This record gives sequence, structure tokens and C-alpha cells, in this order.
Amino acid sequence: MQGLVGIWRLVEVRARDPEGRPIASEFGPAPIGTVQFGAERMMAALGDSRPPAEGETRFWVAYTGVWSLDGAVLSTRVDAAHPANRIGTDQVRQVRFEGDRVVLQPPPRMVKGVMNHLELEWEKVG
Repeated sequence: MQGLVGIWRLVEVRARDPEGRPIASEFGPAPIGTVQFGAERMMAALGDSRPPAEGETRFWVAYTGVWSLDGAVLSTRVDAAHPANRIGTDQVRQVRFEGDRVVLQPPPRMVKGVMNHLELEWEKVG
């Protein structure tokens, strides 16, 4: 767990379809994000950094809660979030370290009719 404690900046989002081909992610071409892991709690805010065109919204998510790490599985019990439908859920991510970076993999999910397999790569900044 100690390896995750600190502040991390989102470096890259990689999205793939079920066959492993690269696809566009809902984070857009300019993802931005920060996640902070304390001894017991974490908080994250990330999304598409481009300003929305008129009448358009960009993808953003933020959540916080108590977290635990069991081997390579990170689990956060969410107690506050946007969108609110994450409140009360367990956000589960596969975790792997690549040098001084960490890669988080949420479970695959359907986005605009396509199953997305995401990898979010983070670098420690504090």
C-alpha cells in the first residue's frame, strides 16, 4: 500500500476494443487527472480537459472513499462522487507498477456501444 500513498498525475489513457485494437476513450485526446492516496482514504478527479463546444458536455468523474490494496487489486468504497451513481459502490481496479509509474485498469465497460478496456497511467508528483 505504501507504494501508492501520495499524489499522482494522469499521464496517459489507453483504450482498446475487445480485440485489442486502439479506440478513442471518453477522456478524449487530452485527458487530465489527479489522484491522491492517503493512509486510508483516496480521492480522484479526472476527465477530458478540452473546453466543451456549445451544447456539449465533456466526460468528468470524481470520487472519494476508503481504499484498500489486496495484491494487485485496488478497491475503493465510494462515499462521495460525481456522477452520484458511484456513491455506495466499490470501484475496483487492477494495479501494476511500471518503473516509477502506476497503471490502473478498471473493469471493461460499454461506452457508446463499444466495450472499452482502459488503462490509466499515472506518475507520482508528491
